[in-house]
Amino acid sequence: MSQARMIVASRRLFLSNGGTALLSGAAGALLAGSEALARSAPKGDVAGDVSILNTALGLEYEAIAAYSAGAPLLKDKVLKVAKTFQDHHKEHAELLEKTVKKLGGTPVKGKSMAEYNFPVDKLKKAEDVLKFAARLERGAASAYLGAVPVFTLPELKTAAARLVADESMHWVVLQNALGEDLPDALAIS
Repeated sequence: MSQARMIVASRRLFLSNGGTALLSGAAGALLAGSEALARSAPKGDVAGDVSILNTALGLEYEAIAAYSAGAPLLKDKVLKVAKTFQDHHKEHAELLEKTVKKLGGTPVKGKSMAEYNFPVDKLKKAEDVLKFAARLERGAASAYLGAVPVFTLPELKTAAARLVADESMHWVVLQNALGEDLPDALAIS
């Protein structure tokens, strides 16, 4: 299985109905940015929540690293867009890290570039980087979309939908930059 497919599969596994359903109400509320909601939410398996959130955090670090791996081949406006997308992933990672800490856990750390085993040998020009990033972003959008219906609290649905919007926007912009036809409908699954 290619590295890009493994990342997509990992994100889908994490954000599938089973993965998100394991989050306690408190963890979900913290992830949505509501400490007051977290205090009133039913308590669940905090250790399990920390593990799941750390998995998501690791995946966000991987996305950040993917943009770093491709950056040397990008120039001007395309590089600026890639850095903006990377910043979005940094924001997602920061939120996940804070949530893990608030739950009393220890956030995972990012890996070295070599440990991610990106297909850098196949990234020869900017177009290769954009195709690689588009595949990852489409997979991320699909994974987060799968999380939206799982949540029962509107705040959590909103938080997951915001992530779907970010990842979908990244994918469509990258598709456009590649000169690919934009989809008639946003079928990201």
